[in-house]
Amino acid sequence: MQAQSDAALALATWLQEQPAVARVYYPGLTSHPQHELAMRQQSGKGGAVLSFDVKADDPDSARQKAFHVIDSTQVCSITANLGDTKTTITHPATTSHGRLSEEQRQAAGISQGLIRVAVGLEHLDDLKADLARGLNGLIMGQPS
Repeated sequence: MQAQSDAALALATWLQEQPAVARVYYPGLTSHPQHELAMRQQSGKGGAVLSFDVKADDPDSARQKAFHVIDSTQVCSITANLGDTKTTITHPATTSHGRLSEEQRQAAGISQGLIRVAVGLEHLDDLKADLARGLNGLIMGQPS
């Protein structure tokens, strides 16, 4: 778990620097509103699960961009499952929160551009390259 938490923090920090990413949600980041609480409760670690929003002008574009990133991955397994030694990636608006109305999802902070990653034990450079494949496509104008 320590290795997964360390990799999740490094990945969250890297994601914050990506031009196609609007916001990163990870309790190990000092920018997280409950960072101090998480550090006390989780022995100074942020855990293995993080989420991020891709930049988009509207919900339809956000969903399209999120799926572009998810579909571009080759290392991450696309699933709604959490907690594995293999990194998983999912689109909460159509999986874990798919039965909620758009208004309910927005109230819960689940946008169409939100992507959830449960970090496994793969090499950090492989995970970065995997996510960069899709994120860089967003910067280069694909998809709109």
